[in-house]
Amino acid sequence: MNPKTTEIVANTKPAELADHNLVAAEIESLCDGMVRYERRPAKRRDGSEAEGLYNAWIVLNNPKQYNSYTTDMCKALILAFRRASMDRAVNAVVFTAVGDKAFCTGGNTKEYAEYYAGNPQEYRQYMRLFNDMVSAILGCDKPVICRVNGMRIGGGQEIGMAADFTVAQDLANFGQAGPKHGSAAIGGATDFLPVMIGCEQAMVSGTLCEPFSAHKAYRLGVCMQIVPALKIDGEFVANPAVITDRYLDEFGRIVHGEFKTGAEAKAAREQVKSGEIDLSLLDEAVEALCAKLIETFPECMTKSLEELRKPKLDAWNRNKENSRSWLALNMMNEARTGFRAFNEGNREIGREIDFVALRQALAEGAPWTPELIESLMPGAQG
Repeated sequence: MNPKTTEIVANTKPAELADHNLVAAEIESLCDGMVRYERRPAKRRDGSEAEGLYNAWIVLNNPKQYNSYTTDMCKALILAFRRASMDRAVNAVVFTAVGDKAFCTGGNTKEYAEYYAGNPQEYRQYMRLFNDMVSAILGCDKPVICRVNGMRIGGGQEIGMAADFTVAQDLANFGQAGPKHGSAAIGGATDFLPVMIGCEQAMVSGTLCEPFSAHKAYRLGVCMQIVPALKIDGEFVANPAVITDRYLDEFGRIVHGEFKTGAEAKAAREQVKSGEIDLSLLDEAVEALCAKLIETFPECMTKSLEELRKPKLDAWNRNKENSRSWLALNMMNEARTGFRAFNEGNREIGREIDFVALRQALAEGAPWTPELIESLMPGAQG
């Protein structure tokens, strides 16, 4: 702060500032450290620190379960975003996770399968927390940057799309998982995707549940910037599993950002194994964006955020309550089945039910019974 401004602040600052936070507790204490809240010094574009100013880093810390969020983590995230929003010294919020495998894969399927499955009244209350978590991101007074350090799938994609900016390392995958695992992507994806990438591509993502690359996410407009993360022989290289050339195939389809197949895909996997993951370029890109944001009027920035979020907010607020009700009731049948299958399955037997057998049974008018559910579990036919 320059000397003249320092003098003005000293003569006009209130004796005591009001605390607008809901709780005084440390965020980490609310969920055994599975959400971390950090204030990191903010920097100018030239790299120098802006004394007394910070960027708030909200970090998911559940790597053993691919940074999926538990009930307690949802509570902590609500309070973390509110804390960042209320902090007078915070410039921007960086929403990310530990490691390089996953930003977030959505709700914690172990908790879903072992506690919420078959308990719609309980899941309804959980979905109140989930809705408040998404609303806390959309309502944050500071710009929110999703730093995508790894795959952003399912509910992870939804909370990521609630952010204002996405910067991703290019080995990350994006996408939805709902109809493959007993749910529908109505925790934000069906609201945000049509606004962000158009109705047709939203339909593809929300129904087929096929993951797509960070390169395709950039092409579709789901993220503002992607950077390499794979280092081979000390040099950064683009994701070798993805077609990065910009051209059309013989059918006129855009192939840029699509995954390679066959022998090329196998060779790409070996290439990834031979290298190392380095997220330093991701951190540089995030810091550069934060530095751009700091050189703006703060209240004008907040108003701009409020206006530019309206398309997402309008869709979200129209649908979140009836979505909550449906998701709760769905815990009695398809979700109960799909989450159990994912939780109880493995790589050998798979994590999905026998979809054809289910459709055949329902076509014959079979009711949803425990016996039907057991017959659909991975490995039940073998």
